[in-house]
Amino acid sequence: MASITLKKLSKAYGALTVIPDLSLEIRDTEFVVLVGPSGCGKSTLLRVLAGLEPISGGELYIGNDLVNDVQPSKRDIAMVFQDYALYPHMTVRQNMSFALEMRNVPKAEITEQVDRAAALLDITKFLERRPKALSGGQRQRVAMGRAIVRNPRVFLFDEPLSNLDAKLRAQVRAEIKALSDQLKTTMVFVTHDQVEAMTMADRIVVLKDGVIQQVGTPEEVYNQPVNEFVGGFIGSPAMNIFDARVEGGKLLLTDGTILDAPKSLREGQSVRLGIRPEHFVPDLSGVSVPVKLTEPLGSETLVHFDLAGTEAIASVPPDTPARAHGRLSLRVAMNKAHLFDPETGASLRQKTLEAV
Repeated sequence: MASITLKKLSKAYGALTVIPDLSLEIRDTEFVVLVGPSGCGKSTLLRVLAGLEPISGGELYIGNDLVNDVQPSKRDIAMVFQDYALYPHMTVRQNMSFALEMRNVPKAEITEQVDRAAALLDITKFLERRPKALSGGQRQRVAMGRAIVRNPRVFLFDEPLSNLDAKLRAQVRAEIKALSDQLKTTMVFVTHDQVEAMTMADRIVVLKDGVIQQVGTPEEVYNQPVNEFVGGFIGSPAMNIFDARVEGGKLLLTDGTILDAPKSLREGQSVRLGIRPEHFVPDLSGVSVPVKLTEPLGSETLVHFDLAGTEAIASVPPDTPARAHGRLSLRVAMNKAHLFDPETGASLRQKTLEAV
């Protein structure tokens, strides 16, 4: 078990800088999820941690050890890839024991560690099978088991759920989180899926263009985004964003829709207003909007509509009388809304707003 410390770390490929200057502290036994859009540098950062890519500048510590120039095999980490990377000609037991055999670990100890990991992951009955005889979820458990038997200081996961179907993804996601709680080992997990980030992480690191936008618990990142990018990226469906301006003590959208303005805003100020889908509340006294389509999901219904020239989504109770090509009256829960600077994208207030 070990902490991970990055100090002004940078990574470049020739003239292309992928990570310009990144500092981060990952605590011992913490489960941290790196999340961001494709090309944001999250997988590159994971490969740097693993030693598969050399760093261009800065310092990288695992525990108290500076590992800038330490070979991957000497870093005492284990990595789980999205494509499983299992040896097809070996049985599950042989795949899990291979790394230990290369270290000349005694056979009795190998058997004990493989059996323990297999029991933990509920794959004991598959130990004599080859990977081709396993489902995608079972193969991913084998890949995790191969990492567990090494008893590393740090686990690294590179989008390990992306090849699974929706049901298996949810199941394996829960298994990895439970595994984290049992093993008490530092884990770094890379994904572009904000649902995975929200449900698994102790802390989330949101990246954009190799730069950390925000680090915090799932609740902090969701409820108090530091800028418009984080607010729009974290959450599914995404946050709705509108251009607005303060006039006469009210907040006016571009189509003239009038909303209550927070006390902190000044007359004439332009803002970007962020409203999450669940913060549109069906209310006959609210704003009447044209419904484009509805998506009944059982526990909720997603309503797609136009407001102020923007395509928006509301998440409403399933019994809400919303129909495509009809109209629906929605009230905005302004105490839950977010305001962003239209120039910088920075949050004008990270905590929930108090409407007048």
